[in-house]
Amino acid sequence: MILDNRGLEPPQPMMRTLNALEKMESGERLTIINDRRPMFLYEQLEESGYKHTTSEREDGSFQIDITK
Repeated sequence: MILDNRGLEPPQPMMRTLNALEKMESGERLTIINDRRPMFLYEQLEESGYKHTTSEREDGSFQIDITK
């Protein structure tokens, strides 16, 4: 699943991401695209046991791949 959060004002990107994470099954992957690095999200992902990688895209946005 891909969740494009570009253009949204805080806290909408975080709220949309957390909502999508709640619906994930073990082994599933979620890709989010944000205008900026989701610094507060990383701590929550690590505490909940999600694996994640972040890469900067050519347009300056950030792609975060999250696996449950």
